[in-house]
Amino acid sequence: MNAPLVHPPTADAVPSSEGTTPVMAQFLAAKAAQPDAIVFFRMGDFYELFFKDAEIASKALGITLTKRGKHQGQDIPMAGVPVHALDGYLARLIRQGFKAAICEQLEAPAEARKRGSKAVVHRDIVRVVTPGTLTEDSLLDARGANRLAAVSVRKGRAAVAVVELSAGSVDAVACSLEDLGATLASFRASEVLVPDRLFSDEATRAALDGSGGVVQALPQALAEPVGARARVERLYGVASLDGFGAFEEAEVSALGLIAAYLETTQAGKIPALSPPRRSGDSGFLAIDPATRLSLEIDRTQRGEREGSLLACIDRSVTSGGARALAERIARPLRDPAAINHGLDAVEWLLERRDLRRDLRDGLRASSDVARAVSRLVLGRGGPRDLAAIRTGLSIAEGLAGLFPPAREPLTGPPARIVACLDRLTLSPDLGRLLVDLAEGLVAEPPHLARDGGFVSAGYRPELEEARRLRDDSRRVVADLEARAVAEAGVPFKIRHNAVLGYFLETSAKAAEPLLRPTGESPFIHRQTLANQVRFTTVELSELDAKISQAGYRALAIEGETFETWRATVQSLARPLQAVAEALAELDAHAALAEWAEEVGGVRPVIDDTGCFEVTAGRHPVVEAAVKAQGDPYTPNDCKLDGSGSACARLSIVTGPNMAGKSTFLRQNALLVVLAQAGAFVPARAMRLGVVDRLFSRVGAGDDLARGRSTFMTEMVETAAILTQATDRSFVVLDEIGRGTATYDGLAIAWAVAEALHDRNRARTLFATHYHELAGLETRLAHVCNLSMAAREWNGDLVFLHEARPGAADRSYGVQVARLAGVPAAVVSRAREVLDRLEGEKAAAISLDDLPLFAMAEPAPPPRSSAVEDALQAIEPDELSPREALEALYRLKGLGRR
Repeated sequence: MNAPLVHPPTADAVPSSEGTTPVMAQFLAAKAAQPDAIVFFRMGDFYELFFKDAEIASKALGITLTKRGKHQGQDIPMAGVPVHALDGYLARLIRQGFKAAICEQLEAPAEARKRGSKAVVHRDIVRVVTPGTLTEDSLLDARGANRLAAVSVRKGRAAVAVVELSAGSVDAVACSLEDLGATLASFRASEVLVPDRLFSDEATRAALDGSGGVVQALPQALAEPVGARARVERLYGVASLDGFGAFEEAEVSALGLIAAYLETTQAGKIPALSPPRRSGDSGFLAIDPATRLSLEIDRTQRGEREGSLLACIDRSVTSGGARALAERIARPLRDPAAINHGLDAVEWLLERRDLRRDLRDGLRASSDVARAVSRLVLGRGGPRDLAAIRTGLSIAEGLAGLFPPAREPLTGPPARIVACLDRLTLSPDLGRLLVDLAEGLVAEPPHLARDGGFVSAGYRPELEEARRLRDDSRRVVADLEARAVAEAGVPFKIRHNAVLGYFLETSAKAAEPLLRPTGESPFIHRQTLANQVRFTTVELSELDAKISQAGYRALAIEGETFETWRATVQSLARPLQAVAEALAELDAHAALAEWAEEVGGVRPVIDDTGCFEVTAGRHPVVEAAVKAQGDPYTPNDCKLDGSGSACARLSIVTGPNMAGKSTFLRQNALLVVLAQAGAFVPARAMRLGVVDRLFSRVGAGDDLARGRSTFMTEMVETAAILTQATDRSFVVLDEIGRGTATYDGLAIAWAVAEALHDRNRARTLFATHYHELAGLETRLAHVCNLSMAAREWNGDLVFLHEARPGAADRSYGVQVARLAGVPAAVVSRAREVLDRLEGEKAAAISLDDLPLFAMAEPAPPPRSSAVEDALQAIEPDELSPREALEALYRLKGLGRR
């Protein structure tokens, strides 16, 4: 299990601040507030790290470790990274499982100096960065969700709460203890919070093992329901959670853990979160971690996205749509009505190619509205996030016009698409926000608000004046100079110095008329020199102040404008998230329709029976790989019936290695996933009675970290199937019992097959090399045999990859060994032993009778024939036509001997 990163701080976890400099005391105070995080301490243009943090970061990031000053007589280790490069270093730290606390300068040095020459710039932690709380694009996978999960167990019930901070979505799922692992694995969280007392519980530890995220231990007190409820209510700003649903105690506890963690890591900033979606474990197909790994649903067994089912079918054109599709595949539904609603949407878009093309073209220009909103609400966003919202709202406004009216029952869109279109209809407030951003935000804004330059020209008159003074000060001064000359009739020149600022200067003789008191004059005498006299005017004095402050004022006005827009986004966060969700859902529907058209997919018939019937089914990932090489894919049928009335409940699948048994098993399991995710399936036809739990035990390896052999791992996973599978489950098993002695393995495989047939009554595909299991077809009522066809041709083994009724008569292991490149002498010896074993079964031959360790000498190379010798002696390029004909007759004569 991943080691928890959060531990209660010990007394010596943070160095003492006694006798330190003010700046170092400030760092130590920040470190004491986050003792388990690496503190990035802002000092000018660098983030500095000290003490143990510097040593850890030096190794993890490959940065230079140096020393600075002394602490209690010892050198202080130090390292640093530039401010502009922080995101890259943070990404590397987070990927290694560390936490980072960002301690920022919260005032300018000039402000600090006002408090005294020795005053220290005020700094404080503004954020704690952890794997599950990332929001920056540079730290996130745009097409993958980044989730923070929390686990709680109360009164025999478990719950998982999940927040995707970057998009604002929240889920709460209550489940049985047995389903905790499958529920947690379905979210694929980057970080999992768990009360520290649960680490002693073996069942919880197993669920955490399969979570795939970094596990963080929090004090048990944070999971107590009363305090947890109060924190969640504070997070949402409500007096009661009853308006969100009737949450179980375990759900409130898990949500409370997340609320406490967000309070700590976000430094008091309240994120924009949607109300928690409460979905019981009965709403989704349960897929345990071992099955997810075996079937490679969203990641391959090497941990890569490429090569998984999700990567194979993903035709989404937006990052939000990719995340929505990933969630659909990771958490297939269980309710036939809900599944069929999704299939209705895919089918409707599949039948309307032109509309789908226009929809995808429109979506392709869209932006990630959900993540932009989240960053702005948390105070980490910039002008480009405002531009993303502007683009998203503009796209949403235009997409609705592509669809026919919903009131037309024959041609109008189905319910799921209508619901999306309703959310895309902009409210008056969203419409005003779009107009403001369209008029006030430049087309290509900068990344940071502090850089300025993102407010459109003419949007705010006072900003235009400041910009004009800042950018065109020379022209403004020249204009004023010309007016002063015309009004006074004196050849003025406008000059500037640090003492007087801007002033009008002329010669002493030319200034004489202005120095005589002649009533009111706009020209005010400032200074007389030997040869020049200097004047000013009220307008020039004001211009002096305006020009010197114009740059600061322009940035301040833009900053004020940005904050106004940000506050508006914060107040409209939930309707903006609804727009983002609608765009993502439309993209996911269209992507599935696009993929269905590419592969010739068919709509599965989903009902509440125990039927599983596939005609000409194909493995989506393997088919794509085979076709990429220019080869055809062999489809296969499969029929199972949980009731056993229409066909067998359990199929024994035999055949040689490499003939396609594992592909056939995984293929049918993946068709279940696709169908219940609301996707079309690569087959000629499919009918499926919904599955409650999916189990796949195909392939195994050692679990060295937990001291388990291959066979032990196999038995643990098999035990989980036998204790959890129901009569509505779908089970695929491959090679049960192969990791032990032959008779032990056969006995276990036999007993497991009987249990699945008689007690669990689950629809099952059971692949084996124990041909004795074929006898179950005549011993059990609802068992049939299937075999993967193969043929020997001229000594070679040809795999047909076709599932046929009946049991295989041979495993062809020796032939497969030869194909794998096993030395010819070993293959020959194996064939000799096999022939004798098979030929003398009736005599009960003992292996002791065989000289197993007397390896046969390698066969001498065969002697060449007379024809071959004559053929080698011929040089074709040197023969005339007549000589070639004579050589041919000669070879033919040698062949008759």
